[in-house]
Amino acid sequence: MASEPSPTPMTLTTVVASTRPGRVGRSVADWFSDRAAQYDQFESHLVDLRELALPFYDEPHPPALRQYTKSHTRAWSRIVDESDAFVFVTPEYNGGFPAPLKNAWDYLAVEWQHKPAAFVSYGGVSAGTRAVQMAKQVVANLRMLPIGPTVSIPFVNELVEGGAFRPGKIHEAAVERVLDELARTARAMRRLRSGTY
Repeated sequence: MASEPSPTPMTLTTVVASTRPGRVGRSVADWFSDRAAQYDQFESHLVDLRELALPFYDEPHPPALRQYTKSHTRAWSRIVDESDAFVFVTPEYNGGFPAPLKNAWDYLAVEWQHKPAAFVSYGGVSAGTRAVQMAKQVVANLRMLPIGPTVSIPFVNELVEGGAFRPGKIHEAAVERVLDELARTARAMRRLRSGTY
């Protein structure tokens, strides 16, 4: 009896939300992206909003029309369109998420739809959890599906050595839960987008 073909790996894009000098977000995102690359159901990609350098939203048409006039918008559209799932790595600024992350979301509309979103947050005692709660409202409005499991990292500076994030067992276990839930959800939502459900 022939075995079933293995599912095609899905594209998981990890987005670094912080763009400030001296940030630790990139080291946290590198760690998560490396862990995702070891997960056989995903092809792991990383997008750093500081490197992407989107200007403050500068398109003349509403994003739902997809009538883009700028090369940076078309490049960002391709990245998001080709992704099956997202992880947003974010700090908390004044009880919310960084402005560059909201700007990146606002550039597009259709490309986000029917894709799962997960969050890795970090900070001090609150570990960025208030930013995640606010962010879930935004991604839900983009017709994404925010999943339940998250990775929350309190007192993150104590876990960064030589520019590298050093996770504890609790963080490693949380990553497994996030990736498992993302894989299940992304597979179902891929079928939803293709109309094969």
